[in-house]
Amino acid sequence: MPFSDYKTALVTGASTGMGAAIVERFRREGLEVHALARNAERLNELAERTGCIPHAIDVCDLDAVTRLTSEVEFDILVNNAGVSTKGSILSATEGDIDLQVEVNLQAVLHLVRLTMPGMVARDRGHIVNISSIAAIYNFGGNSIYHATKAGIHALSRQLRVDATGKRVRVTEICPGRVATDIFGHVSGNIEAARKEFIDGFELPQPSDIADAIAFAIAAPLAVNISNMEILPTLQVPGGLTTIKREPEAR
Repeated sequence: MPFSDYKTALVTGASTGMGAAIVERFRREGLEVHALARNAERLNELAERTGCIPHAIDVCDLDAVTRLTSEVEFDILVNNAGVSTKGSILSATEGDIDLQVEVNLQAVLHLVRLTMPGMVARDRGHIVNISSIAAIYNFGGNSIYHATKAGIHALSRQLRVDATGKRVRVTEICPGRVATDIFGHVSGNIEAARKEFIDGFELPQPSDIADAIAFAIAAPLAVNISNMEILPTLQVPGGLTTIKREPEAR
């Protein structure tokens, strides 16, 4: 189904990184885009730049999210908001578990519950869940994050079953390392994380993820692209290790 057959989109975690890039790409396609995030200042900057409709809402604020989804019929939902805390389950706190389950999984379940019935009734819609390679592969630390993303992986497959017989498509995006500040938010030191995980590496940009999503949405209606695993070419499959290549001498 071409973009022209869709009118409205909701993107969570939209103020920076992949979320902002998705908003920008959708606006170029002519969609009415509702951008949801907590940071009102960055959302307003995004709105000025793209013409999106900003909503300074915590994705876990169920009352606010319910009001928004009751006011607007969304043809596209992109569940992009996500958090992670450092460390394995051995060092996890109650707060670590509650935060990640609430943002990464519970909020997604509620948004799907609130928007998918309308898509099914209209026989039109596309749900995009931003998951992670952590949903499929296990590597050191971040036990709770792995568990929540595995839940999104299972949910994405189940939604295809729930929508059987309807033209509602579901796509799961599983990025590896991308040039965003997620590692800095986990460690609490953005500059140090950039030096360790981003600077000097050949990584996908947020716009690359947005382009992949646009490709899935623009596919013919008879085509459902169920899963995309998007890694840096130099990232070890199934792990976080990414090779840093020195610039070639000229």
